Amino acid sequence: MQNDASALLFPNFEWFRVQVDDVEIAGVRGGSGPPLLLLHGFPQSHLIWHKVAPALADRFTVIATDLRGYGSSAAPPGNPGHEAYSKRAMAHDQVEVMRRLGFKRFALCAHDRGARVAHRLCMDHPDSVDRAMFLDIAPTLAMYEATSMAFAAAYWHWFFLIQPAPFPETLINAEPEFFLEKLLGLRHAGANPFAPDAMAAYIAAMRDPARVHGMCEDYRAAATVDLEHDRADREAGRKLALPMRVLWGEHGVVARCFEPLALWQAVSEDVSGAALACGHYVPEEAPDALLEEMLGFFG
Repeated sequence: MQNDASALLFPNFEWFRVQVDDVEIAGVRGGSGPPLLLLHGFPQSHLIWHKVAPALADRFTVIATDLRGYGSSAAPPGNPGHEAYSKRAMAHDQVEVMRRLGFKRFALCAHDRGARVAHRLCMDHPDSVDRAMFLDIAPTLAMYEATSMAFAAAYWHWFFLIQPAPFPETLINAEPEFFLEKLLGLRHAGANPFAPDAMAAYIAAMRDPARVHGMCEDYRAAATVDLEHDRADREAGRKLALPMRVLWGEHGVVARCFEPLALWQAVSEDVSGAALACGHYVPEEAPDALLEEMLGFFG
C-alpha cells in the first residue's frame, strides 16, 4: 500500500511493489519518455525527489524507489558478512526492478547512499545505464582512506552505525525521533528543506526496528564488503566508462573535506562536476538548480 506522504507528494504517480528474489522493493512511477531512475539516501526514501519529480515527468518516465531497508521496501535481516546490504546486492535490486518495469537501459540520478548503490550499479551493470548523476558524495573507498578528524567529527554517524549489532540499533530504537531530527537538523540548512509530510514519513520509518537494522547494515557493508569490491575494481584497473555528472553542496561536508571531482576523475573516464549553493540534501535544498542540471545532462 502506498504511504500517505507518497500519495500527497506524488499525486500523479503510480505506486508499485516489485518482488526481486526474496526482497520486495517499493516505489513510484510517473510521466512518459526515456526512463530515469532516482535513488535516495540515508535516512530518507523516494520522497526526497518530490520537488523535482513532477517537472521531470514532463520529459521522462520517472521511477523513484526505496532502497532495501528504507522507506516502504523490505528490510531483510543482515548477515555476518553484511553481503545482504552490500551495494552489489542493492544495485541488483534496482536493475531487476527496472527490468520488471520494462526498462533494460535507463538514466540514473542518485543522492547519498543511493549514489553509492548507483556507483556499484554502473560498475556491475554497465550495459544498463546510459548516463549517471551522483549527488554530494565522493567514492566510498576514497572517503574512508582519506578520513580526517574534521570528516570523522562531521560524519560521526558513519562510525557509529558500523558498530556491531545491536549497539547502534538499541540506542536509536530508544529515541528514534530524537536521533533523526538531530541528524537532519544539524546540517547546513537545518530542518527547513524537509516538507512536513516527508519528515513525518522519515520519522515513521525510523521507528521500525527492522528498518533501523537495515540502515545500520547498509553502513556496515560500506565499511567492509563494499570496500573489498571497490579495491578489486582498483586493482583490476576498472573505471566507470559512461558519461557522468557529479554535483555537491558547496556548504556540505564533502566539499569541505574532499575534492569530489578529482576523486571521481580517478575512477571515471568521462566525468564533469560542479558545486551547488546548498548543503548535503541537494534535492530538497536546491531543487531548481538541480532540475536545471538534470534537464541539461539527461535531456
